Amino acid sequence: MKCLYKPLACCALCLLLGAGRQLPAQKRIADPAAQELNKFLNDAQAALDKQDFESAAQNYQDYLAKKPDDAIVHYDLGYVYFALNRPSDAKQEYQRAITLDPKMAAAYLNLGAILLATDPAGAVDPLQKAADLAPQDAHTKWVLGTAFEKSGKLPAAVEQYRAARDLDDADCKIRLSLAHALLAANQPAQAATEYRAVLTLPGTPAEIAQAHRGLEQTLLAEKKFPEASSELTLYLASHPDDAGARVDHASMLFDAGKPDEALEELDRASKLAPEDLRALKLRSDIFWEQKRYADAVGVLQRAVALAPRDADIAARLGEAYLQTKDYPNATRWLAAAYHQNSSANDVLAYLVDAEYGSKNYSQALAALDELSKRMQLPPASLYIRAACHDNLGQVPEALEAYQKFLQLNKDENSDMYFVSTARVRALTRELQNKKR
Repeated sequence: MKCLYKPLACCALCLLLGAGRQLPAQKRIADPAAQELNKFLNDAQAALDKQDFESAAQNYQDYLAKKPDDAIVHYDLGYVYFALNRPSDAKQEYQRAITLDPKMAAAYLNLGAILLATDPAGAVDPLQKAADLAPQDAHTKWVLGTAFEKSGKLPAAVEQYRAARDLDDADCKIRLSLAHALLAANQPAQAATEYRAVLTLPGTPAEIAQAHRGLEQTLLAEKKFPEASSELTLYLASHPDDAGARVDHASMLFDAGKPDEALEELDRASKLAPEDLRALKLRSDIFWEQKRYADAVGVLQRAVALAPRDADIAARLGEAYLQTKDYPNATRWLAAAYHQNSSANDVLAYLVDAEYGSKNYSQALAALDELSKRMQLPPASLYIRAACHDNLGQVPEALEAYQKFLQLNKDENSDMYFVSTARVRALTRELQNKKR
């Protein structure tokens, strides 16, 4: 299944900003120490309002130097450290906040959100604790589901996403995450329900586009190709510069019997990004169907440069050279493919043809001998065996092979039939003359 453009849960928006200390308006604080602490908090809040995180951090640090057991301020400092791209420091502050206040759900949530980027499995425990402490918070369950999904625990992820949806069924990001997970779990029909639900909600353009893209994938999984193509067209209307989606569309067009339109779509994709292996393979398949073998050679040369160890591409390039009657290059690439995968009987059969076309008759016979150990040779291969012996001057072997070919050949109008009958007569006379 293709990868979808899923929103990341681990981002600054997942972290909850602390409430800080809101003192009643106009309340006079007589204690100088309390006044100093209050000033640190007020100055920190003013700095946060200006997004001056460095100053906010300093004020929170000064406060904690005098009152280190304040869980909320440790939590607030954790948020500021995250905003300053200091995740390790943020993690420590959230852990201190949790130690001081084990029931602070927001601290568990933010700690889990930080771990999600580098240690999804490690994020599960604090996020599970946050979910237990705030059972009615859909956002927390969504982030916990993301941690499960990133940890490879798809059923648990689906369970949390569903729980989050049940708490807030109008949240597009939750329903998209559930749909993506259901699709990955090979439940396309249920995924389609969620994608269609997103399309009924007032989501952002990006969320609506993801729903169309995801729905396309579910329809493909259900083999509903025309409907899938329509959804992909809707996605491309808002994301015309998505080269990967255009390659997907080209593949659909090709499967629908529209090779020219598929090539046009591949050309559009190639203007957006260099063609990757998938695009090159598809382009070569289209050329192959159109019998444009010389064009296929050029594309496959680019493909083999990207994947020099891919035996299938090397074999396909060898076949393309064979179709253009470039036998030396056909031999080279088919031999390379066979070397990488010596169990491929079809490659070995093509290699026979290439060696024969290159007039490497001994090598062609050796390849035929190996192929005959694996399968019953078709009449055409028997003809090649006969012709190889004939060209090598091996008269008895050639005569026997031609005769065997004529016994099995059903097409009496083929060139091979006429050549074989003529050579049987000629070789028979030659052997009789030698006996005299």
